[in-house]
This record gives sequence, structure tokens and C-alpha cells, in this order.
Amino acid sequence: MINLGSWMNGILIGWGVDPKIANTFDEMIIAALLVILAIGLDYLCQAIFVGSMKKLAQHTHYQWDSLLLKRKVVHHLVHTIPGILVYALLPLAFIRGKGLLLLSQKICAVYIVFALLLAINGFILVFLDMYNMRQVNKNRPIKGFMQVLQVLLFFIGGIVIIAILIGKAPASLFAGLGASAAILMLVFKDTILGFVAGIQLSANDMLRPGDWITVPGSNANGIVQEITLNTVKIQNFDNTISTIPPYTLVSASFQNWRGMVESGGRRVMKSIFLDLNTIKFCTPDMLNTFRKEIPLLADYKPDEGVTPTNSQMFRVYVEKYLTSLPVVNTDLDLIISQLQSTEYGVPIQIYFFSRNKIWKEYERIQSDIFDHFFAMIPKFELKVYQYSE
Repeated sequence: MINLGSWMNGILIGWGVDPKIANTFDEMIIAALLVILAIGLDYLCQAIFVGSMKKLAQHTHYQWDSLLLKRKVVHHLVHTIPGILVYALLPLAFIRGKGLLLLSQKICAVYIVFALLLAINGFILVFLDMYNMRQVNKNRPIKGFMQVLQVLLFFIGGIVIIAILIGKAPASLFAGLGASAAILMLVFKDTILGFVAGIQLSANDMLRPGDWITVPGSNANGIVQEITLNTVKIQNFDNTISTIPPYTLVSASFQNWRGMVESGGRRVMKSIFLDLNTIKFCTPDMLNTFRKEIPLLADYKPDEGVTPTNSQMFRVYVEKYLTSLPVVNTDLDLIISQLQSTEYGVPIQIYFFSRNKIWKEYERIQSDIFDHFFAMIPKFELKVYQYSE
């Protein structure tokens, strides 16, 4: 078998180096040269393989090759080539120094395993990227599941690395983990809870990125940006960011406005409190005045034998007015009702749906509508109840 250490020893002695010094440093010099060779080979392989992949990505319309470069999968795989080369040549360098040979081989093996872990992790991220590129998958996020795979990957890789360093078989270490399962469950409690909660949220379609949610007991009120293994990131309407553990959403209650967003309108439900002392029956003159001054009531005719009240006329007007507005979705419920009288007057509840669901426009629309109603109330000889001591 070729002995690189003896070969270097002969060269050093030939250069006039003292044999004792040559015997001490010959194998170390060979090891250093192997490291330099590995670094040079790494650069060469990166130039060949990564350069070829970049050219391929530029000339194809596929996404996978660009993603492999983005996530550095090829880079990490190439890093294993010099590691494997050095590992194979180390026995030729260290003939006398068995301890140094064993240590060097362990370092090389750890380097190779770590590079493979990064490459596999890159493959996981490439799969996640390609999954998210499909529009049909936007509402079914799997980032939490991919994070579980990443945790398992690095956990198993960590066990393998420890087994290499201590010179034990990885299987024996995995067998020993059974005795410490309780400790592991405590360490990974949040991860386990997050994983289970993520499955529930996804399987029951309880939450998607882009949903508007409100979480009672917290300041979270905004749009879901991201769902991960341990957190749900929410951008509030004041542009602050709230992060909530997924298991909090499963164990407690939260309000998801997705149904409203996907429906034909956003609900408005408000009450106007009328002064009880101003409610009265309408006289024929009052009805004629309403018909003349209020166009929407021009064709109003009460039922035969029925004398309407001014409160009833106001409710009729409110319904006709809302029906005439294009911003009100008349295909959905539109209900004008009188609720139980209170010490603050007689509540007239107005219930309808705005076609515009954007928060700013929604608030403007309902404010304009109720401003109009408040301005019209005196025309019906009614007054809004105002509390005074």
C-alpha cells in the first residue's frame, strides 16, 4: 500500500531536514496537502457542476433547476466530493499516527454527513417552493409539515454525528432514546403541540394564509400572513405583527371572517333609538306631507282600515331607501325591526349587507347611510332619544 507519509518523510530528509523533525511533521504535512487538495477540488467541482446547472437554468423554462440553485442543493452535494476523497486518502497519510487518523476520519465523516443534511434540507425547501407555486395549493399550506420533516432530519442527523464522534452505532443511540422519551417530549413540547394543531387547522380548513381573523384576549386582528410549525403570523390593520401559537387557536376560540369576505356582502347591524314620546298616529295631512316631501313615499298607501304611526312610516322609508342604494346587496337579508323598548327609547334595528367589504369603504358607506337617516328623522316628526340627567 502506498505510504504518503513515508514518501514525504523521504523528501524532507532529502532536503536536509533532521530525521526526528521529519518523522514528526511528515504525516501532518501530507494531511495539510490533502486539505488544500480538497479545497481546490471543491472549487473545481463547484465551477463544473454549479456552472453547468446555472447554464441549464438559463436555457429552460422549468422552475426546479432554478430552485435547486436558490436552495443551494447542488452546492451542498458538491461539498461532499472533496470530503469523500480526503476520507479515502487519510489511511495513506497516517500510518504511524493511528489516533490522529481516527480523529481525522471522524471529522471528515461529520463534514460529509452535515453536507448531506444541508442538501436534503434544500430538497425539502425546493419541494415546498414548488408546492406553493401552484395556485390551487395556496389555501392548503404545508409549511408546518415541512418544518416537522426538517426537525426530524436534523434530529436524526445530530444522532448520527454524535454516534460518529463517540464511536458508537447510531442504532444503539436510538435504542437508548426510549428511556429518555419523557425528557424529549418535554423538550419538543411546543413542536409536538404545533404539529398536532397544524394538522387540525389544515384538516378542518379552519385557517388559511390571507384569512382575516380576530383572536379574543389578544391584540390580533388582521390578515394571516404565514402558518408555521410554532407560530401563526398575523399582520394587524395598524401594520403591527402578532404571532400566536397554533395550538392556542385550536384550544381557544377565534373568529375567522373568510365567510364574510367570500360572500356577497358585509353585514351592517345598528339601532337608532327613537324618543317614545314622539311616536304617534299619522293624520291624513301628515301622510299627504310625507308623500309630497319624500319621493320614496309618493306611492305609499296604508292597508285599508289601518292608521300607520310615524315610526312605521320611518321604517317603511328606511327599507325603501336601502333598497334603492346600489351599495346595498338586496339579494341578502334586509330587515328593519322594532326591538324591545328600553329606558333609552325605542330601538329601530337596521340590518342589511354592504356590497363593498373593504374596511375603509364599508365604514364610509354605513356612516353616510346613518347620517341620512338621522337627518330624515325630524321629517317624520320623530326625535332621536338623547339621555340627559
